[in-house]
Amino acid sequence: MFARIAGRYDLLNRMLSMGIDRRWRRRTVRAAGPVAGEAVLDVCCGTGDLSADFARAGARVAGVDFTAQMLAFAGPKLAHGAPAHLFAQGDALRLPVRDRSVAVASVAFGLRNLADADRGLRELARVVRPGGRVLVLEFTTPRGRLLGALYRFYFTRVLPRIGGLVSGDMAAYRYLPDTVLAWEQPEALAERMRRAGLEDCRFELLSGGIACLHSGRVPMVRSAT
Repeated sequence: MFARIAGRYDLLNRMLSMGIDRRWRRRTVRAAGPVAGEAVLDVCCGTGDLSADFARAGARVAGVDFTAQMLAFAGPKLAHGAPAHLFAQGDALRLPVRDRSVAVASVAFGLRNLADADRGLRELARVVRPGGRVLVLEFTTPRGRLLGALYRFYFTRVLPRIGGLVSGDMAAYRYLPDTVLAWEQPEALAERMRRAGLEDCRFELLSGGIACLHSGRVPMVRSAT
């Protein structure tokens, strides 16, 4: 599915979010703290938008995604004057990365697509060095009655039609609201991150609760279990 829509993916992200998705990604980079010169792993990196934001902050970025067609659009975003970077096709449940080798691992709008979200979180925690951060940017659903109703109308009625018309793939843009509305609340995801071995797990609702930024830290001393 992602291979089919790769060529229109960036355009539709901008259109359907009215550009707000860029602000969410910049907030994610700020939440990582100073990253200049640090190694950052961006998992489910897609076409590389978040990877590029980390690179602009001075990080040495590696992006991993399951879909080669998406990665084809990622490299050019970091081609000119960016710090060292690479993109590789890989499985988020079996990351081709050594233990404790990066300062930050991120996943933006990809965790809910994994066959096993808990295993994905454990993989993110595995590759981050002690004291480093795991960041998860994901959609959620607004809790306010009015905003929630407007959001659901747009998300289930308007967005699939626009996305299907522009991309030529209606099924892909039905998948998005279906998976987001079925996704768990932020408190449940924070608990998943704690179970994955992270500490100081917290979250921040963005744009009235349309998206949520989660953060957790890898303990300085890992549990023997």
